[in-house]
Amino acid sequence: MTQAAESIVEVKEAVKRFPAPEGGVVTALDSISLKVQQGQFVTLLGPSGCGKTTLLRTISGFEDLDSGAVLIGGESVLGVPPYRRPVNTVFQNYALFPHLSVSGNVVYGLEVAGIKKTERDHRLKEALERVGLSGFERRKPAQLSGGQQQRVALARAIINQPKLLLLDEPLSALDRNLRQSMQLELKSLQHDLGICFLFVTHDQEEALTMSDQVVVLNQGRIEQIGPPDLLYHKPATRFVAEFIGDSAIFSGRIQNTEASPVLVTEDGLGIPVGRGPKPGDHATLIIRPENLSLAPPNPDDSVSILDAVLEQSVFRGATHQYVCVLPNGTSISATPTGADDEAFSRVSPGDSVQLAFRRNIPHLIIESQ
Repeated sequence: MTQAAESIVEVKEAVKRFPAPEGGVVTALDSISLKVQQGQFVTLLGPSGCGKTTLLRTISGFEDLDSGAVLIGGESVLGVPPYRRPVNTVFQNYALFPHLSVSGNVVYGLEVAGIKKTERDHRLKEALERVGLSGFERRKPAQLSGGQQQRVALARAIINQPKLLLLDEPLSALDRNLRQSMQLELKSLQHDLGICFLFVTHDQEEALTMSDQVVVLNQGRIEQIGPPDLLYHKPATRFVAEFIGDSAIFSGRIQNTEASPVLVTEDGLGIPVGRGPKPGDHATLIIRPENLSLAPPNPDDSVSILDAVLEQSVFRGATHQYVCVLPNGTSISATPTGADDEAFSRVSPGDSVQLAFRRNIPHLIIESQ
C-alpha cells in the first residue's frame, strides 16, 4: 500500500453530547465514523451546529468523546492531551500573541519544546518563505493585515512539522477577494507540504474550490463523502443537493408511460425522467440551473419540457439568472450561457416559456419503492 492510501486519521463510532441550556442534551456527534488519507485536503462541510467543529476538536484533543475512538497514524489518541498529539490547529481568530513579533509567534512552540536556536532559525526562515512573510519578522500582529495574520498562524502551525494540520474556519474573517486568494494559497501550500489538511467550513464555495474530499455533515451525522464534483453532480441525499450549489428539487412517485417514466409530484406536476426508475419508486429529481435552456423548435425524445412563465431576469456578472414559475407555483432558475443565454434575453417577464433539459443530465435519487 502506498503512503497516499494510508489513513492518517480514523474516527470510529464517535459520540459526543453536550447539555442543552433548556435542559436535556444535544448530540453533536452521532456515531460518526470517518477515515482521512495521508496527503489529502479534506473539508468538513455543513451548517452551523452540524458537528463539524466538534469533530475537529475531538481529533485535536480539545474535546473528549463520550464513546468511540480516534486514531492518528494508526495509534489511539484517546486521553492524549492536545500538545502531545502530532497535529497543529489554525483557529478562526488566529490566536496570536499580541506582545510577540511575527518571529516570536511562529517559533513559540519550538522554544517550548526546547529546540536549539540554530534549528529554530532554520525552520523559521523556511516557514516564513512558504507563507510569503519573509521580511516581516519584527512586526507585531497589530501591524499586520488580516491576511498577513492568517499567514502567521499558518507558519506557526507548519513550523512544528505536524502529521496533520487542522483548520477551523480560518478564512471566515477575511473579505471576499482575500478569502478567494487564500483558498488557492492554502491548497498550494498543502500540495507543497504533502501533509493532510483537515479543514472546517460552512462555505460550499471554499469546500468545492479547495478539497480532494468533502465530508458533508448534518445534525451530527455524515450525509455523504466524496470529491467535490461527485457531491455536486450526484448528491446522495436531498440535504446534500440543497446545501451544495443551487438546484430545483422535485419529489414524488414514478409513474410509467408509453414514452418514458414520469416523476409525478404531490400537486400533480409531471416530469419525464428517462430510463432507470421503476413505477412506484419514490424519487427526488435534482436539476441544476446550468442544465436548463429554452426548448428547441423540434425537441427529440431525449429532451424533457417544462411549461413555465418567466418571472424576472437577474444580471449576476458572468451569467444571467432567469427565474421562472411552473404551473404548480414552484420557482425554478436557469443560468444558460452562449446561444442559450441570447435566446433567453429575447424573452420578457410575464412571457410563457418552455424550459428544456436533457433527461440523462439531472440527477435522480431513488429513495424507496
